[in-house]
Amino acid sequence: MLVPSGLVMMAMAPVSARITTARGPRATLMLGTVVVALGYGTGVVLMSAVWQLVVVSAVIGAGIGLAYGAMPALIMAAVPTSETAAANSLNTLMRAIGTSVSSAVAGVVLTQVTVPFSFKLIMGLGAATALVACAVAAFIPRRRTA
Repeated sequence: MLVPSGLVMMAMAPVSARITTARGPRATLMLGTVVVALGYGTGVVLMSAVWQLVVVSAVIGAGIGLAYGAMPALIMAAVPTSETAAANSLNTLMRAIGTSVSSAVAGVVLTQVTVPFSFKLIMGLGAATALVACAVAAFIPRRRTA
């Protein structure tokens, strides 16, 4: 079930690079977050068959492939050359923490919400969080000032 998502993420890496070359990493990151939000939003509606979950997962994977490809470029442009290793390491740590926190939130929702739409609630939270990430990305400066 997760293989299509991984394949789509891999396929989106060169697309992310092309968009970053044409429009910059900030635009690529914002597009990725919107695609992730679209995937989670679709998950609110499509939850009744396995193929639907595969489609939702693949759309989310496409957004992740776009967004994660842009983040190192943004980091490299935002920090002095001597700090790129530390900044990229912090990015990796924050991604791991984000994944852990989101898994914990989903677990809490599944155990505490006793209504039949708890999975839809999780998908809705994912969509909302992705849109917040897009709004935050909109404030990333376009270029580093000297």
